Amino acid sequence: MNYLASLENAIEYIEQHLDDEIRPDDIAKAAGYSLYHLTHIFTAVIGEPIGGYIQKRKLSNAARILLYSKKRVIDIAVESGFHSSEAFSRAFKSVYGISPSAYRKQGIELYVGSKKKLDKDTLQHLSTVITVKPQLVEMDAVRVAGIRGETSTLHNTLPALWEQFRRLEEKIPAINSTRAFGICETGRVETQITAEGNVVFSEIVGVEVDANYTPPEGIVIKTLRGGKYAVFTHRGAIATFQKTYDYIWGSWVLSTKESLDNSEDFEIYDERFMGANNSESQIDIYIPVK
Repeated sequence: MNYLASLENAIEYIEQHLDDEIRPDDIAKAAGYSLYHLTHIFTAVIGEPIGGYIQKRKLSNAARILLYSKKRVIDIAVESGFHSSEAFSRAFKSVYGISPSAYRKQGIELYVGSKKKLDKDTLQHLSTVITVKPQLVEMDAVRVAGIRGETSTLHNTLPALWEQFRRLEEKIPAINSTRAFGICETGRVETQITAEGNVVFSEIVGVEVDANYTPPEGIVIKTLRGGKYAVFTHRGAIATFQKTYDYIWGSWVLSTKESLDNSEDFEIYDERFMGANNSESQIDIYIPVK
């Protein structure tokens, strides 16, 4: 799959609907794959969340209309997707440093804060290829028992979720007690199109159990599909974990000949994981491919 072309399709869809209320699911449909994967690729390549990009593009268009038309500020605000002139003014000022009225009175198109449309050449530049290849493996289906929680791009709650799970772990009859799973659920993604562009993910942390295990209340079951995976190994502290994911979604995905499978990717924490702050820790990241 040509992921760079898919990203171009997503951006083109945004451009064609800047005056409309844009639904993240529709952007993903235009791109040709799941919202989960689009969210990761977009943020890694473009450098900001989908919602933040949309908001800035709307404000950039609004800034030009302010200078080159006589439309009322409230009309421009509504056409740009804001429900009030006050909300529009706050968002505008957060980017340009002055109110819409002051910007119009100033009469100068500012470069700082202006969000230009991304074109193919710019995308190619942003997605510079790093020559790091994952290991391709075949894996049998795995049944995981654990707890479900939510985390987001703005508020990482995963450490607390893991801490909660560790208190319950001894009650779950794990097949392998040295191996734990962190699963981001592909089908449970919510994008809030705000100035911050927050993205909420559903996460399950747990351990492998056999087919006969019946979970008590509060414990959920998730079966990871058997099949082909691209496996990356993160080495070092959790503090640099995002850089590994940025490489996967921002470089490898755009250059690989493999096609993503729209099922869950996950992390495996085994005996090589020696703590969140240990520079010798290793974590395997499994990306499902076809």
